Amino acid sequence: MDNIIEWIGYIASLIILVSLLMKSIKRLRLINLIGALIFAFYGYQIASPPVMVMNLGIAFINIYYLKQIYVSRDYFTILPFYENEEYARELIDYHKTDIERFMPLAEKDIAHADFRFLILRNMNPAGIFIARKKDGNTLEILLDYATPAFQDFKTGAHIYQKEKPRFKQAGFNRLIAVAKSDSHEKYLKKMGFTLESKNGRPVFTKTL
Repeated sequence: MDNIIEWIGYIASLIILVSLLMKSIKRLRLINLIGALIFAFYGYQIASPPVMVMNLGIAFINIYYLKQIYVSRDYFTILPFYENEEYARELIDYHKTDIERFMPLAEKDIAHADFRFLILRNMNPAGIFIARKKDGNTLEILLDYATPAFQDFKTGAHIYQKEKPRFKQAGFNRLIAVAKSDSHEKYLKKMGFTLESKNGRPVFTKTL
């Protein structure tokens, strides 16, 4: 029994350590909350009130801030590249490694895109969106990237829900994207895209 309790302590420590590796604040707090609760249980099992009370306190702090994250209303602003070209390219270069892992982008795609804008969330740089005309009414998404602190789907949800009039006004009623990674595929499904086959290759589409 003592060995099991000891392993509970090790597992709690590992979970808290993993939480500190998360780039997303929401994921960090969620995982840290789980680790703190397990650690509090461990403290109870070894009859250590300081360990139990401290970790219950950490758990309540995480719950408080998670509630703020989930219920708070975010303020989004769209900034066109042509007004912020230098800053946009610096932001892309800064996050280049993460972008390459998620959705690789060629320089020519940036230069010849029909839609290029930055997304600010509560006045913080939260995302980069680049797309080009595929055909008469179809827009192909070349890059839809959320910066690490804002990778919680809210930025993408804003683009595909609140910014629909922007695309439709330009004559587009359909979006198309090719998944470049497993995480990208999961993201597209989360955003309401449907997997189809076009010219023998899998693509994701969404009707506006």
